[in-house]
Amino acid sequence: RAKVLAIISNARLTLDLITEAPGTFDELMWSFAPAARAARFTSMTDIPAVTPESTAMSTELRRLGFRFVGPTTMYALMQSSGMVDDHVEACWRTH
Repeated sequence: RAKVLAIISNARLTLDLITEAPGTFDELMWSFAPAARAARFTSMTDIPAVTPESTAMSTELRRLGFRFVGPTTMYALMQSSGMVDDHVEACWRTH
């Protein structure tokens, strides 16, 4: 129940932010994107679950009132949205 209520609350906060100042939410989120890595990870176990950037994103979103936005979840968001590229060297997507 708490997660469902958080989703509703987070959606309302997002709508408020993008309505009040179009583009600023996008800028906010991308401001936490880390610099591209020089080398790819060699195995899946090398990929972090939390980074300083995901921790900073989590902290800022919590400050804005978002809930259930921990650093691990924020790193997963970064991966799924393309903010980070964690494909390992052997992945067919990297060739």
